[in-house]
Amino acid sequence: MLARRIIPCLDVKDGRTVKGVNFENLRDAGSIVDLAVRYSDEGADELVFLDITASHDKRKTMLAWVEQVARALRIPFTVGGGIASEQDVELLLKSGADKISINSSAVTDPTLIDRLSRAFGKQCVVVAIDAKQQDGVWRVYRQGGRTETERELFEWSQEAQQRGAGEILFTSMDHDGTHKGFACETLSVLSERLSIPIIASGGAGSMADFYDVFTVGRADAALAAGVFHYGEMTLPDLKAYLSGRGINVRH
Repeated sequence: MLARRIIPCLDVKDGRTVKGVNFENLRDAGSIVDLAVRYSDEGADELVFLDITASHDKRKTMLAWVEQVARALRIPFTVGGGIASEQDVELLLKSGADKISINSSAVTDPTLIDRLSRAFGKQCVVVAIDAKQQDGVWRVYRQGGRTETERELFEWSQEAQQRGAGEILFTSMDHDGTHKGFACETLSVLSERLSIPIIASGGAGSMADFYDVFTVGRADAALAAGVFHYGEMTLPDLKAYLSGRGINVRH
């Protein structure tokens, strides 16, 4: 079985790393470059960088921020925020990104997934899905969780896979920042329905939560922010814990 990946996430606003709860009440978490260096040195498998206000502000991801982080990294680097065309992706790849993450623009124009997959290869295309449960239905949101859509999590993830997504990054808005664990039951259903890797996001609060997301949730990778940013756990300690409980991780 492939090694499970641990992926710190930098949610970036105004050039700084921020973290909130349920996508709200953002607070400063530090320098994007300092955190990127720390996670690279500590053994993160990948890093995700999300310019969280780009879509809402109707602008592109700030390339200067991407270049600063890319220069500091020795691990794969995924960038998202405001990406809406092949030209956007080309610029980000030239700035040092290895993969790109699309969310709002893909919901608005699903053919973007097809076009990017053809142009750059599906291994480059991560489709991020932010969703929350309403009356038993996982409703998809866009624009950094601000705008509800008619899309439903499972059908949208399957369509994204069919169109050429290489991975799905699913964030449970209900779990985001709560430190109460990932949406493991939902992730398990996603895993049954999809053949591409699933990155779980939202809810990491303890090392046991990571164990659960890989066993109960059957995720291929787990993404977290606050628990790493604020020193609640370190990547080496987490990997040692998971390895000790039989989870295959890279050291």
